[in-house]
Amino acid sequence: MNTKPQLPGFLGAVLSQSGARLTEADVRLIDVLLQDPLRAAMENGKDVSSRAGLHPAAAVRLAQRLGFAGYPEFRAFLQSNLVEGTGDFENGSARIAARLMRASESSALSLVLDSEIAALEQLRAAVTDDGIRTFAKAIRDGGRVFVLGRSHAATLAALIAMRLRRSGYDAVDLSAVTHQMSEHLVPLSAGDVVWLLAFRRPSPVVLEVLRLARRRGATVLALTDVGGTRLDPAPDHLIAASRGGPGDSQSLVVPMTIANAVILDLAAIDDGKSFKALEDFRAFRNELPAMIGR
Repeated sequence: MNTKPQLPGFLGAVLSQSGARLTEADVRLIDVLLQDPLRAAMENGKDVSSRAGLHPAAAVRLAQRLGFAGYPEFRAFLQSNLVEGTGDFENGSARIAARLMRASESSALSLVLDSEIAALEQLRAAVTDDGIRTFAKAIRDGGRVFVLGRSHAATLAALIAMRLRRSGYDAVDLSAVTHQMSEHLVPLSAGDVVWLLAFRRPSPVVLEVLRLARRRGATVLALTDVGGTRLDPAPDHLIAASRGGPGDSQSLVVPMTIANAVILDLAAIDDGKSFKALEDFRAFRNELPAMIGR
């Protein structure tokens, strides 16, 4: 018999409870199920068996071996686990699949709106004014601000750096200079600020910049997901907030809202520095030819 596939938690638990032993056909079926979770959660047993190159009844036999009355009951189990997002399908396509399955009950727009609203409501209780003020003070009292995020977080890093520059702060978006990052980090020193964005899990680059900041004595701020991989070494100041529940749209509005609150609070405590810089920027931009970028 072939080597058993690496089962996700929910299938492993079912297999353990049932005491079933996987046959070679079972291994092929489970491999097909895991390759495309959305398709697996929607197809009937005959179609799944066909994709595995097996007899039409093979999927039914697997379901019954695992303790289900038949394949429809097993499929309902797969759908439930996919929608609940228990970590069993840890890949991007599965997360999209869960959202599409929920969207079948309502419009896609309503689904995303409900998810964003729920995440923002949780934010009220999860993040305090003191946490926002701590970030703002660190930026106000620091020197240069180095902002870094990877993947989706890189978009937010660019926005943060741009808004800080317009507010009169020397901010560098490290996410935009990946190939020249070492050149931009040469002057990093004590008194500077490193603002890290780490969603789901921090990338190796984020962790290396964190360690460098620690060695140089810079202040490290981190904005992360709740339950994300722990940063090591720990940042000086951390704000963690949920971007959505399992199977929900993972909000970028939540971390953007936190960043906006920090920059707004910064303007309230920096003795007019932000206001003056913004006015100077507006006046300068108005003097530029339109082609340069008003």
